[in-house]
Amino acid sequence: MDIILSICDTFIFDRLYATALPLQNAVSGNVTLPIHTQKPIQLDPISEYFNWQPSEYAYLSWLQRDDDIRQLFSLFMIAWLFGYVVYFFFASFSYVFIFDKDTFKHPKFLKNQIRQEIAQTMKSVPVMAVCTAPIFYFEVKGYSMLYMNVEDYGWWYLVLQFPVFLLFTDFCIYWIHRGLHHPLVYRTLHKPHHKWIMPTPYASHAFHPMDGYAQGIPYHVFPFILPLHKYAYLVLFTFINIWTVMIHDGEYVANSPIINGAACHTMHHLYFNYNYGQFTTLWDRLGGSYRKPNMELFYKETKMATQEWQKQVKEMEQVLQEVEGDDDESFREYLAADDKKTK
Repeated sequence: MDIILSICDTFIFDRLYATALPLQNAVSGNVTLPIHTQKPIQLDPISEYFNWQPSEYAYLSWLQRDDDIRQLFSLFMIAWLFGYVVYFFFASFSYVFIFDKDTFKHPKFLKNQIRQEIAQTMKSVPVMAVCTAPIFYFEVKGYSMLYMNVEDYGWWYLVLQFPVFLLFTDFCIYWIHRGLHHPLVYRTLHKPHHKWIMPTPYASHAFHPMDGYAQGIPYHVFPFILPLHKYAYLVLFTFINIWTVMIHDGEYVANSPIINGAACHTMHHLYFNYNYGQFTTLWDRLGGSYRKPNMELFYKETKMATQEWQKQVKEMEQVLQEVEGDDDESFREYLAADDKKTK
């Protein structure tokens, strides 16, 4: 995260902080004072790695780059605003080019569902950013095992760290996700994400903020216990966000006994108590919670067939009663039910 922070400082934050919180000499208009006699910038990886030097604005704020409050606030802003950018870019791409719009006709698709999914995300991301910023701060301060020099751990580990990261986080998220289905916490923390019986790509980040933060913890813990190359860190975090969108896009292309794709995750949204894994079906199989996706999902003519939908709805409503009981009916207002009223 130090690279991202340094890039944002150089091209965005230095100017903003210099404008909002200027040095006294800059406020008074005395430009003859030796600004660059201040202590050198300690955190500047893009100068070290890419030879991009800080502009004069880096020295024109009394809140310097290495100030703890500035770093925490900057990291919060990065997590918040970039969270929105990544979410809207990948979810919108998936919605336009991949998502099957016939899903709107499903009897369990909600009225104004996409608007609700986006609204939930808009509320959750800032809170998750507040919780995540301190973790980024400790990474920036050098407490993690993030590294830049490939020779530190060798080329073999540069390759091995990718599957190790995926297996570690998949294992942890499986148990966190399964724990979020415990009756003591489900209604408060995880139920908001299960509002979407037939999710769209915009449901990918539509969590209760503590739910999203809890399931993100393994990604942040990994570089504190095992080495992770800084570029691999950026690649993996981008991949995580893409994958989270993909398993909500309703395009069932991965009919694999190993990969926990969109079909497996649709089983989870429909029937609640299955397929808790993030990337693979391994831990679900070992934990006895794996459910093979219905074969009808992989064929266009049966995937959207009324008979298949009726079968899904019948079982889903039974499971919903077991999981949520006689809950407030206004929590889910189905589009199909609304259409019937208008006819």
